[in-house]
Amino acid sequence: MPIRRLPAELINRIAAGEVVERPASAVKELVENALDAGAAEIQVQADGGGLSRILVADDGQGLTAEELPLAVERHATSKLTPDDAGDYDLLRIATLGFRGEALPSIGSVARLSITSRAKGLADAHAIFVEGGAVGQVAPAGFPGPHGARVEVRDLFYATPARLKFMKSERAESTAIAEELKRQAMAHEAVGFALDIDGRRTLRLPAEPAGDDGRLARLSAIMGREFSDNALLIDQEREGVRLTGYAGLPTFNRGNAAHQYLFVNGRPVRDRLLQGALRGAYADFLARDRHPVAALYLELDPTLVDVNVHPAKAEVRFRDPGLVRGLIVSGLRHALAGAGHRASTTVASAALGGFRPSSLPPQRPSGGGFSAWSQGGWDRRDMGAAIAQAIPGLTEVSARAEPAPDAAYSGMAEGEAPAPAFDPVDYPLGAARAQVHETYIVAQTRDGVVIVDQHAAHERLVYERMKTELDDGGVARQALLLPEVVELDPAEAERVAARADELAALGLVIEPFGPGAVLVREVPALLGQTDAAGLIRDIADDLAENGQALALKERLEDVCSTMACHGSVRAGRRLTAPEMNALLRQMEATPHSGQCNHGRPTYVELKLADIERLFGRR
Repeated sequence: MPIRRLPAELINRIAAGEVVERPASAVKELVENALDAGAAEIQVQADGGGLSRILVADDGQGLTAEELPLAVERHATSKLTPDDAGDYDLLRIATLGFRGEALPSIGSVARLSITSRAKGLADAHAIFVEGGAVGQVAPAGFPGPHGARVEVRDLFYATPARLKFMKSERAESTAIAEELKRQAMAHEAVGFALDIDGRRTLRLPAEPAGDDGRLARLSAIMGREFSDNALLIDQEREGVRLTGYAGLPTFNRGNAAHQYLFVNGRPVRDRLLQGALRGAYADFLARDRHPVAALYLELDPTLVDVNVHPAKAEVRFRDPGLVRGLIVSGLRHALAGAGHRASTTVASAALGGFRPSSLPPQRPSGGGFSAWSQGGWDRRDMGAAIAQAIPGLTEVSARAEPAPDAAYSGMAEGEAPAPAFDPVDYPLGAARAQVHETYIVAQTRDGVVIVDQHAAHERLVYERMKTELDDGGVARQALLLPEVVELDPAEAERVAARADELAALGLVIEPFGPGAVLVREVPALLGQTDAAGLIRDIADDLAENGQALALKERLEDVCSTMACHGSVRAGRRLTAPEMNALLRQMEATPHSGQCNHGRPTYVELKLADIERLFGRR
């Protein structure tokens, strides 16, 4: 079979299949061009799922009449400049676009028109491309002082086979909206507008650059609940900076669709970054729950390769271990700083479950259980209860203000003593009752806290076990007969290269010829374990995430199970000192706002919300 040169129009259509996979891809490329042009406002219109018509208008620098023909020519771009020797550096990309493929690719499979007025010029011009055939530049009208209007009609009309693989108009419209939201999250200082089939879908005014403006933009896109439950991330290591916001563990979702990752202002989908996010939350969420986060990486362009794929949605880092470690440590630092805080959605859900009752209150039987007396305050002996300090309340939380007797220290002679510290001023308040021998009811200065005693104590025991594990190392159990695990040679090499890291976790291995490793010792916590299955899971994790998550997760699962069995069970009646001591320990323990499975350990109801339930507000 002879070798033939393909015609130019066919080459363009083949390239278009890589760059423009669907209407959302065309929107992405056109919006990135507008951002690179310095636009402050970007308007997008889409009809028929973007297949009938796409319009992207911006107020950027615009194009001159001489630049318009070059803009629709393959591999012609203004975003790469040669050095003194005439060389182009593809490892120092400071713009979103740089390949010079988007406009010619779109023009080869659709009817494309570009109208533009360059900044500082009086006249506007337009060019039209239909199925790869380029028309002449002609004068045109333009509504703004400068910028560009790019209109795409009948997308993929020149490649009918591609149309058969498009989804419904609604699905394509949703993809366009999601793409525009990602771009808006990456550039909070730019205003965005989206109309789909003539309906106003999205209006995002420009926000001030910085953390506050970014959070306002994220709140507008992800909902106000995210801003109420987001933790600020700002960490830097060896020239790589991580910023953004991550949700509390109790503010989670059933899928990973609410995880947004950006590298130098570019929305990306990267398995390394997603694996790092999963690893950071692995200790707080069940496997079927996913965190909510918007993370921004800023690093020198020479440390990241964005020229991996024509769609530019994938990147490759020069030092992936550094980036992954920064994400994991940055997120865990923020989560530790959150202390016992739980998401506000927990209280909202609890309040939503209340329904006013029209039934008259029933008088309790004389021999029934008194929640009041179990809380440590008996109406029949109020004076004695107040006079005698409750043991659990004398312990000061690590997050509380001065200790109960601090008001009397340093008091000058003749001065009146300051008011005694009131236990309700603790973050989780003072225990007042235990109901159904499962839930602790505490009173705070401005509300009520309800604590699940088993879930709370489970987290406390788990954190203590982890600390002991870190301090004393992982106990090992030597195998009577070392086990040989056969792997792919590349997998065996990756696992053997992490032998020191695995040994610190209690798993002792050594290479055993090409394509195999020998397991000599396993963590004692795991008991009777499938060593071969564990090694294969670790090999998969190393291939996907660059870290042996499987072993850590198994150890954490065992610790979690042991903590569950060793904690205060539901159904156990607690004394007032025990309840208050539990509250104080929660306040001093990081991550105590959720149990080991990501469920909340307590619900806080503000007095104002309770009053609204009863019509007092």
